[in-house]
Amino acid sequence: MIYLAAPYSHPSPTVRRQRYWEACRAAAGLLRAGHAVFSPLQQGHPLVEDHGVPMDWAWWALACMEYLTRSDEIIVLTLNGWSESVGVTAEIGIARTLGKPVRYLAPSPPSLARVTPEARP
Repeated sequence: MIYLAAPYSHPSPTVRRQRYWEACRAAAGLLRAGHAVFSPLQQGHPLVEDHGVPMDWAWWALACMEYLTRSDEIIVLTLNGWSESVGVTAEIGIARTLGKPVRYLAPSPPSLARVTPEARP
């Protein structure tokens, strides 16, 4: 299973909504290519917007850790803000600690042909 990481938190609801749609687009592309995908942003956005669930990493960390543990790899959707995102940075760190491959995907249209592996030091 692929864990699809992407930045979410932002003061602007418009930016959060755009990030949600980009994550949905990427997940759909990966699913169409035959991959099982879990996207915490895709799951969490409706819960934040419609049910008042907190959007901060501290609240989501435990659930995301569980999904990362069950995933085979992490793909980081490189939307604007991904490298500054507290959550994405933590997800990459957890994946590395667990020995999971980390790859990067530029936004739309999603294609595994455009996924790049993480450079190893």
